[in-house]
Amino acid sequence: MGISQYEMVLRLLLGAVIGGIIGYERQVNGRPAGFRTLILVCVSCVLLMIVSGYYHSLGVLEPAYLRADPGRIAAGAITGVGFIGAGVVLKTGFSIQGLTTAATIWMVSAIGLAVGEGLYLAGIVTTGITMFSLVILRRLERIIPKLHSMVFTIVAGDIIKEDDIIDVLTKYDVYISNVDYEQCSISKITTFKYAVSFYNKKLIKPIIDELANLGDVSQICVKS
Repeated sequence: MGISQYEMVLRLLLGAVIGGIIGYERQVNGRPAGFRTLILVCVSCVLLMIVSGYYHSLGVLEPAYLRADPGRIAAGAITGVGFIGAGVVLKTGFSIQGLTTAATIWMVSAIGLAVGEGLYLAGIVTTGITMFSLVILRRLERIIPKLHSMVFTIVAGDIIKEDDIIDVLTKYDVYISNVDYEQCSISKITTFKYAVSFYNKKLIKPIIDELANLGDVSQICVKS
């Protein structure tokens, strides 16, 4: 029982092609897990699934191998890929980057396991769905309104009133989720920090200009 040598080569090559197609899309968009990485992930999962199937066939032929659980190899592959995916996820301020790349690595590993088991149609269809999500839905995301979260830090003297700052922010339909401030007892310099959310990033420049015109404002910082 088991698969032939030609079938093994076919599955490994198909895994390389699928990993390369998805990896190419990631590469041209400057993502950390690109062409070579996804080829290696997909082909390795194909190979691990072939090995898993090989042990299963040995268990059928020889009862002594029944104690070996072939499913553990596939489970170990998914676990290992999870560590790779975690390495590409970065949190910067309010934003988290790399989630799509991590999900792509996970998907490629699942496709590799499917191809390694001989589920060619499932692997090819899943590849099509993955490419549709990465290419077509990427363009759709660009036209969907997106909520941006940022922190406005305003350093001002004691003349400025907090209500004036809030009036400027609410004027541009900015939602204020948190307010924090510090004041120096000697210089009377107050640092206001506003955690805000809004949809149009083009509003940042007009907001900064209007805040600067309030008077007694020495510094304005915007951090995402």
